[in-house]
Amino acid sequence: MSEQPSLIEYPCDFPIKIMGKAQQDFTQIALAIVKYHAPDFDTETMAVRASKNGTYLSLTCTIRATSRAQLDALYQALSSHPLVAVVL
Repeated sequence: MSEQPSLIEYPCDFPIKIMGKAQQDFTQIALAIVKYHAPDFDTETMAVRASKNGTYLSLTCTIRATSRAQLDALYQALSSHPLVAVVL
């Protein structure tokens, strides 16, 4: 089985939405994971929204994606963290 060709041309700006419970460390942990995989990410550009009841937080981080491998590794790291509920 051959690997699917990427539909994305790299490098490009790529938004990642990270959702999780509004716990004390959620934002810092998610940000640390993003910065590990995309060291040039500007934290000032991160958008944060709370859910209607304030139970969940949604973080949108637009990174400069350089490869599919980078995105795959970032999605895997975020998805596998217990505080992260959804990654889009």
